[in-house]
Amino acid sequence: MKRILKLDQRDQRGSILLVFLITLPFLILLAMHYMSLSLTSFQVGRLDQLHTEAQLAADAGADYSVEQLSENSSWAGTGSEVTLLSNSQMRTAFSSSVSGDSSSKTIAVVGKTYWPASATTPSRTVSIYVSLYPVTTGNYSIVTGAGGLYMSNNSKIVGGDVLINGEIHMSNSAQIGLSTNPVNVQVADDVCPNPPDSTYPQVCASGESGQPITLTNSAHIYGKVTATNQTDGSGMSNTGLVAGGSTAPQPLPTYDRTAQESAVTNTMSASSASCSNNQTVTWPANTKITGNVTLSNDCKAIIQGDIWITGSLNVSNSSSLAVDDSVGSTRPNIMVDGASGVNLSNGSQVASNSDGTGAEFYTFYSTASCSPDCTSVTGTDLANSRAVSTINISNNSSAPNTIFYAYWTQVQLSNSGAIGAVIGQTVRLSNASAITFGAPANGTSSTTWVIKGYRRQ
Repeated sequence: MKRILKLDQRDQRGSILLVFLITLPFLILLAMHYMSLSLTSFQVGRLDQLHTEAQLAADAGADYSVEQLSENSSWAGTGSEVTLLSNSQMRTAFSSSVSGDSSSKTIAVVGKTYWPASATTPSRTVSIYVSLYPVTTGNYSIVTGAGGLYMSNNSKIVGGDVLINGEIHMSNSAQIGLSTNPVNVQVADDVCPNPPDSTYPQVCASGESGQPITLTNSAHIYGKVTATNQTDGSGMSNTGLVAGGSTAPQPLPTYDRTAQESAVTNTMSASSASCSNNQTVTWPANTKITGNVTLSNDCKAIIQGDIWITGSLNVSNSSSLAVDDSVGSTRPNIMVDGASGVNLSNGSQVASNSDGTGAEFYTFYSTASCSPDCTSVTGTDLANSRAVSTINISNNSSAPNTIFYAYWTQVQLSNSGAIGAVIGQTVRLSNASAITFGAPANGTSSTTWVIKGYRRQ
C-alpha cells in the first residue's frame, strides 16, 4: 500500500525574496525609462516652443522692417536687437539689416529666443530673408463698370485708388491698401435692377440690393471708403467707411477705336506675327494683324507702336511682349477684337522699355450684335458681357507698367505677378494677384515696399 506523504505547512517554504530581487531592478529600469521618455518629450516640447517663438519674432521683425522702409526708403535696419517679449522665464528679440537699391531690396531678419530670460546666448534662432519691390502710388489703379470688383485668396491692391461703379466682394485675406499706405475707395452700387432688364444699369435704391461692399474671412480695406447704400464699416480702417457718404456712377475712360483703325499703315497675317521656341518677331507701328496671334515657348514680340489684332492674343510659357525703346514714354495701344481676348500665362510678361513704358491693351468683344464695333452696350447685353473674361493673366505672368482695359467685359487675374492698372466692367482678382500701379497724382508720388519673396534658412 502506497504511502501518502503529507507535508506540514511549516515545511512549505517559498523564495519571495528571490522574486523581488529579480523583478525590482526591472521595475526600476522601466520607471527610469518612462521618466526619461517624459523628460525627453518635455525637452522636445520646450525646444519646439522656443523655435516657434523665434519664428514669430522673425516674422514680426519682417513686418516692422517693411513698415520702416515704406516710411523711409533709405532705412538700413535695426542696428541692434529689438526686444519683443520679456518675462521671468523667456525673452524674444529680432534684428534686421537691409541691402539693395531703389529697384529692389532684401531684408535679412534673425529672430531669437532666450531661455531663461537672463541668458546671453539665444536658445533658438530663426533667419528669414524677405525680398521686396517698390510700388509708386498715385491715381486710380482699378476702375470698373457695373460688374464690380471681386477679390479672393490673398489678392491685393496696394497702389492707386479704387473706383467701382458696381459692387465689391472680398474674401480670404484679400486686401485693398496698406496700413502704412491707405487708398481711397469709391463704390456707386450701380447694379440694379436684378435681374437685369433694358434699364440696366441703375443705382440701387436703399435696401434694394443689400450692401454693395461685402468683406469676409479677414478681408480688409485700408483707406477712406465712400459707398452708396453702405452702412456696415466692418473690416475697414485708415479711415474706413464715411458714414452717409455716397458715390455717383462715373463714366469709364473712352478710347478712339476708329482713329486707330484709320491710322493703319501696315498689315500682317497672324502666322507672320506669331512665333515660338526662342524666336523674335517685330510688330511695326500702326499695324493690323489679321487672325489669332500665338506667342509660345520663350518667343518675343517687339512692339514699336499701336497694334490692332482682329482675333485673339495668346502669350504663354515665358514668352514676352517687349515695348521698344523707340516709343519713348508713349504707351503703344494694342486693340484685340477676338472673343477670347488677351491671355498671358505661365510666366509670360509685358516688358517695359528703358523709360519704364509699358503698353495699353483694349479688348472690344461683347455679346451684343454690334461687337466688336459697339460704341454703347447697355441692358441685358451689358449684363451678359460683364461675366465674359476677355483679359486673363495667370501663373506668374506680369506686366508691371501696363494697363489692361476690358471695354465691355471682365478682367481676370490669378496667380499673377505685378500688374500696372486694370479697367473693366468686372475685375476679378484671386490667388495672390497684385495690382501695383497708379499714375502719380499732381506730379508727386510715394513709394511703398511690397513683399515678393520669402525664404527661411
